[in-house]
Amino acid sequence: MKVVVFAGGKGTRISEESHLRPKPMIEVGGKPILWHIMKQYAHWGHNEFIICLGYKGYMIKEYFLNYFTHNSDVTVDLSNNQVEVHQTNAENIKVTLVDTGLETMTAGRLKRVQSYVGNEEFMLTYGDGVCDINMDDQLAFHRSHNRYATMSIVQPGSRFGIIDLDENDMVNEFIEKPKEDGAWINGGFFILKPEVFNYLPDNSDDIMWERFPLEGLTKDNQLAAYRHHGFWKCMDTLRDNQDLNTMWDSDPKWKCW
Repeated sequence: MKVVVFAGGKGTRISEESHLRPKPMIEVGGKPILWHIMKQYAHWGHNEFIICLGYKGYMIKEYFLNYFTHNSDVTVDLSNNQVEVHQTNAENIKVTLVDTGLETMTAGRLKRVQSYVGNEEFMLTYGDGVCDINMDDQLAFHRSHNRYATMSIVQPGSRFGIIDLDENDMVNEFIEKPKEDGAWINGGFFILKPEVFNYLPDNSDDIMWERFPLEGLTKDNQLAAYRHHGFWKCMDTLRDNQDLNTMWDSDPKWKCW
């Protein structure tokens, strides 16, 4: 199944890094977070990707155009520019890189890659989030509900711990990063039927996927929610990037490969 990845935003909330490179190319453990996302999908058997490029998209193109060489042992004969490849650690992954515009909103980016998706089910995600979702279970859930779209939903942990007090205002305990009370949000891992393109106008460049299309699917009872209770982390800020790098060195919960 093909996987569409939104990778064209400017990443303004992590501008300390994104002014140099697109957000999906910001590294976790020495590899772009986009690589981590693709490795996760490939683990579950989904290894054909359509990347929606925008801001500094040429850097993502250059990364993949040079990926094979950078992950191989090579001999270069400078006298005739011949290259001999001895050993490679390249991945069994196919990537289609599509320029979907600098200012295009997410619905417009999806609409612009419709011809590459074709008339088949596909997956969709963002180029800045990782989790330990079981994609086989999500796919089975999607097909059993037989709706046009399935959206993963998660309960993010609070950035702040909660202090539990007794009746005398004495601290009982600190409860670190609890789940939000009953609040579920879009986790960003979608499974979609080609019918979802009917919810995208011909010119969708100014439309957010998360608003008009999803609201239309909801109105028509065509959006199912897959509850993911495990690990989930979106890299919105520099602190998030630092947290992910710390996890990678100790306990990378999203690493399934």
